[in-house]
Amino acid sequence: MGFFYEVPGLMGWAIGLGVLIALMALNEFGRTTMWGGLLLYLILPIALTIYVWPTTAAPGNEYGTGNWFNWVKTYSALAGCLGFMAIRYIPSLAKNRYALAFPAFILALNIFEACLRDFQVYSYGAWDGQIIDNLWLMSGPWNIMNGIAGLLNIITICGWTGIIISKESSKDMIWPDMIWPWIIAYDIWNFAYTYNCITDHSFYCGVILLLSCTIPAFFIKKGAWLQHRAATLALWIMFVMSVPSFADRIAPVPATRDPDAFFAASFVALLANVALAVYQFKKIRKHKLHPLKDELFSDTAPYKLVMAQNR
Repeated sequence: MGFFYEVPGLMGWAIGLGVLIALMALNEFGRTTMWGGLLLYLILPIALTIYVWPTTAAPGNEYGTGNWFNWVKTYSALAGCLGFMAIRYIPSLAKNRYALAFPAFILALNIFEACLRDFQVYSYGAWDGQIIDNLWLMSGPWNIMNGIAGLLNIITICGWTGIIISKESSKDMIWPDMIWPWIIAYDIWNFAYTYNCITDHSFYCGVILLLSCTIPAFFIKKGAWLQHRAATLALWIMFVMSVPSFADRIAPVPATRDPDAFFAASFVALLANVALAVYQFKKIRKHKLHPLKDELFSDTAPYKLVMAQNR
């Protein structure tokens, strides 16, 4: 912990745990009821867009929430939540191949936005670290490494043609081919991105936020990682846009700002995504699969488990 962040005190750990529990609970509220989802991802953001964010996320504000990336990320995450709800609750969409391409598209778009931000931070030339647009940033080779890792993560998105809707009342969007190697490679890359580009906020938007979707994907509703990810991301970024002082003043967990920490996070992210790409390439070649049409992992135990739970 001390390598990446200054170790939080007891209160800091309690706040982090509280944020984690709140994100998971709200995700469950939006996941298990259609009206809960509409309230959280449609009605609430409309109200915030009109009455709150023009003030709390105004361009140039002292907390850095007014930059283009925050606004784009907010609405792309919400678009994902609402698009996934449409697929879940409109039967014809769940069987439409073009509609099933939407989850892969919005996921790739979100990753690509982050890659652009990593490359942008490198272009600032802030080699010794400096405050830019009210955010502390340090440019370095880690931005390039992690940008490449993110692009590999996009390339390895696969199997969306096999997306199904669960038979439960929650009607979850299940992506059986999105098994744990891809999820872990994504998590490592995304943590490195947050550390590179939102350094002093990354304990929450990196560590806590990633746990809030990965824990449900492994222990609450398997196969629905992307649904969990979109929901928790949307919830967190709406909160940050509304209470921008949270990570800076209310409950800060500062990063160590050690160049070795930046390098290590991005180096591991690049290795993980190279390994994932090699693994997928071998499966494609061995089984003569089409990565844009076929499911790649239908012979694996995680895939079979998810299918057995949702038939």
